[in-house]
Amino acid sequence: MRRSNRSVILTSIYRDGPLSRYELGHQTSLSAASVSNLVGELLDEGVVEEAGSVESDGGRPRVLLRVAPTFGYVVGAEVGETRVRVELFDLAMKVLATAVYPIETAKPAPELAVKYVLQGLNAVIGEVGISPGQVLGMGVAVAGVVEGPADAIVHAQTLGWDAVPVGAMLAAGTDIPIQVDNGANTLGQAEMWFGAGRGATDAVVALVGSGVGAALVTGGSSYRGTRSSAGEWGHTTIVYGGRKCRCGAEGCLEAYVGAEGVLERFQLANGGQPAPGGDEEAAFIGLLDSVGTSEVAAKVVEDTIGYLGAGFANLVNLFNPERIVLGGWSGLLLGERYLLQLREAVGKHALRQPYAQVSIELCELGRDAVAMGAATLPVLRLLREGGATPREPGLVARTR
Repeated sequence: MRRSNRSVILTSIYRDGPLSRYELGHQTSLSAASVSNLVGELLDEGVVEEAGSVESDGGRPRVLLRVAPTFGYVVGAEVGETRVRVELFDLAMKVLATAVYPIETAKPAPELAVKYVLQGLNAVIGEVGISPGQVLGMGVAVAGVVEGPADAIVHAQTLGWDAVPVGAMLAAGTDIPIQVDNGANTLGQAEMWFGAGRGATDAVVALVGSGVGAALVTGGSSYRGTRSSAGEWGHTTIVYGGRKCRCGAEGCLEAYVGAEGVLERFQLANGGQPAPGGDEEAAFIGLLDSVGTSEVAAKVVEDTIGYLGAGFANLVNLFNPERIVLGGWSGLLLGERYLLQLREAVGKHALRQPYAQVSIELCELGRDAVAMGAATLPVLRLLREGGATPREPGLVARTR
């Protein structure tokens, strides 16, 4: 019970702080004595610190509390299809160091991805000059279905990964606790905590990059399904008998709105000539930039907005969310230019009543929010454990 109450207090401070003891009592429904005792423990342990004060009605100023940013550090890694990105954060989620490793092959071997993640982990820790014992944990975001969390097994058909023990492979290379999750889920958690999803209880956070996925939030909690594979929205069928998807099926949404599929559709319609640019991201930007001068580009982009709108409408009709957040690097590139048209496309396909109840917004945390979301995995564990991080001298104890 005590750890549960510590978790409630710490979570309130982290998610809604800085807060005073009075506000904590009001939010958590714990007695003033319980709040005072638990806050005292957290202050003594250095998990929480004072962050100024505010005037109260007729009494002494109320001291505000926040989670101490340097109590520990967390690392987030994104294993994307074109790069591995690793970032080090303090507990205020301030980026302290970043390492990026390009991936030259369309289907990187798991060993290569693990190598880059561990290399990046050592690089960001070394750049800031902290010890591994100060790192509370590392979250790793990957494509595909993740079974775990202990010794996570990854099934990523689009990458050719079949039951790959990514968790164990990473754990063999470091003493820092590791957690692995799907990239759409980590993006969703970041946006729900800090971004455009904040305050919503029923939401969908869509990740549109090379591939496509979604994080589903219902009643304020992440919906994972029976074995954590819920949210594979990109592999719902949008066109019966349509284009071949990378997963092997036909007509998947990803084959029409994922960056790779969009560029392939353009090249096919453009007589075999690809969009201008080098890598996938540059080519996608080149496609968007040529809309004003190329009828083929304009048609491909128009169709892409239509397909994406239909995909969003399916989410509206199935889940009745109060908010849909569009993220991912190519999703943001599209949304920054065509959000109004996208909303109109959703309205053409969705039922009127649930469509009237949903707002469609852009991710607020930028194109690299997946790594930040991955870093929230060890933060969430810290909050759930009420700030308890048993340590040996100089080492964060493994809690997996």
